[in-house]
Amino acid sequence: MSLEKNSSSHDHGHSHHHDHSHLTDIDARVRALETVLSAKGYIDSDAVDEIVQTYTTKIGPQNGAHVVAKSWCDPEFREWIESDSTAAIHSLGYTSRQGEHIEAVFNSDTQHHLIVCTLCSCYPWSVLGLPPAWYKSPPYRSRAVFDPRGVLEEFGLVLPPTTRIEVHDSTSEVRYLVIPQRPAGTEGWTESELSRLVTRDSMIGTALASAPGDRP
Repeated sequence: MSLEKNSSSHDHGHSHHHDHSHLTDIDARVRALETVLSAKGYIDSDAVDEIVQTYTTKIGPQNGAHVVAKSWCDPEFREWIESDSTAAIHSLGYTSRQGEHIEAVFNSDTQHHLIVCTLCSCYPWSVLGLPPAWYKSPPYRSRAVFDPRGVLEEFGLVLPPTTRIEVHDSTSEVRYLVIPQRPAGTEGWTESELSRLVTRDSMIGTALASAPGDRP
């Protein structure tokens, strides 16, 4: 399946088989480098662990789920995030030290968005926390561009043939956040209740938001 639309000018001349391994070569190298730097006294491993723990348990993907749920509940906020995503997200206190611009993209019955970073692993840490291992893997980074529908099917997401897929390539200056469609049967739900239906993968585009009853 050829790419329906790619919003990046990066060179995508790669071809790999998709892999969901939990420890990539990049992860292994990072861990080895951390060990060496720690042994030489250049970094504090405990401080690194604390940062990782913060991004894992206190930031992502809870922050992003809050953003999505608020966009479902609050029409004014939805208009704001459509016109100026960065400002709307920052208004909730979710800012990044990297200072990157965040662009929210909205799924619909006819349009589905998928996020990738083809050159490295640029990712909206301030709203999603740490990227999953598969997001950083070469197979995902290459195949998401050339065969997005096939990649989604490997994640268990089979979209109708009429649904157009748009792939967004993150950069150091621009990161993307997918706003999934609000699940049916959630009329009258509070923002807090809705946020529990929003998963990290649904905000990357490799899944839909959970249906009522699928999440605690």
